[in-house]
Amino acid sequence: MANTNNHPYDDIIGLSHHVSQTRPRMSMSDRAAQFSPFAALTGFDAAIQETGRLTEQRIELTEDSRGELDRRQWLLAEHLSEHPEVSVTYFVPDERKSGGTYVTVTGRVRKVDICRRLLILEDGTSIPLDEIAALESVMFQTLDEKE
Repeated sequence: MANTNNHPYDDIIGLSHHVSQTRPRMSMSDRAAQFSPFAALTGFDAAIQETGRLTEQRIELTEDSRGELDRRQWLLAEHLSEHPEVSVTYFVPDERKSGGTYVTVTGRVRKVDICRRLLILEDGTSIPLDEIAALESVMFQTLDEKE
């Protein structure tokens, strides 16, 4: 006659925990990952971060500022053989949303391509002339002093 006081696991409850001889012990974080919930909103975090990412609006230059930039671009073109060093601040439109960001780079000028409307630095950086907000160089100060 069967003992009715027996529990279903009475036969194994006192055994020691099995340790595999061929597989390494799994870390607690890896074990927990097996039971993590299904990620039903894949990409949701990225979408929230993208929405929260700030962009700047393009600054509309005054007529005087635009005229000064044009003058400096022509000066650079006239002095290309000197490969003047210049700091250029220009607007980079955002690919995903309205606005963009202003970037400042410093380098030596290789070419001013008036036809393609590009300022090309010796390191290969190409900057659209129409996106330039500021041009700074010791060369401009020196030429202004001579005038």
